[in-house]
Amino acid sequence: MISIMRVVAKETQPRRMFLSSVGRKQLAGHAAFLLVDIIVLALSSRVNDFQDFFYLFPFALSIISLVLVFISVILDLALDNSYTGRPQVKIGLFGVLSIFWLAFNAFSTARWRQIPFQCDSIPPDFPDERVWCKDLQALKSFVWVNFVLCLCITFVTVRYSFAQYSRGNKHIFQSPLSRYHPELGHGEGISGGRGSEFLQFEKLT
Repeated sequence: MISIMRVVAKETQPRRMFLSSVGRKQLAGHAAFLLVDIIVLALSSRVNDFQDFFYLFPFALSIISLVLVFISVILDLALDNSYTGRPQVKIGLFGVLSIFWLAFNAFSTARWRQIPFQCDSIPPDFPDERVWCKDLQALKSFVWVNFVLCLCITFVTVRYSFAQYSRGNKHIFQSPLSRYHPELGHGEGISGGRGSEFLQFEKLT
C-alpha cells in the first residue's frame, strides 16, 4: 500500500510542460520583433539625441512595445498556463501595436519627407549631420519593418487560431499557444494528465 501511495504521489506532482511546435514558432516571431524593436530604439535614441528629442514617437512607442512584448514572453515562458499567452490576448496585443505603429509611422514619415534621401549630398563640412541623416534613413526603414512584423504576427495568430477552432479544437482559446497541442483537450496538457493517474491507481488497487 505504501508503494502504491508513492507512485500516486509521484504521478500527481505538477509536470513542467515544454513548448509546443506552434509555441516555438511563436517565440521565434516574438524574438524577431524584439530584435527589430531594439534596433529602432537604438536608432531613435541617436536621432533624438542629435535633435534634442524632437522625434519622440518612434522612441516612445519602441519602449512601450519592448516592455509589453518582453513581459508577455517572460510570463509565457515562466507559467504553464499564462493568460497573456492565450491567442486572444496575443491578437489583441499585436493588433493594437500594429495600429499604433501604422499611425505613428505615417505621421513620422510625413515629417521626414524634407530630409534628403542621399545623405552624401550633405557637404563634408557637416560630418555630424551626415551621420544623423544616415541614422534617420535607417530608422525610416526599421519602423516599417517593425510594423510589418506586428501585422504578420497578428495575421498568423488569427489564421491559425480560428483554423484550429473550426476543426473542433475549441480549447485553443483556453490555453496559451506556447503549450497548445491540438490532440489534447483543455487542461489535459497543463495538468499533466490527471485522468491517467487515477486510472493507474485503480489498476494498482
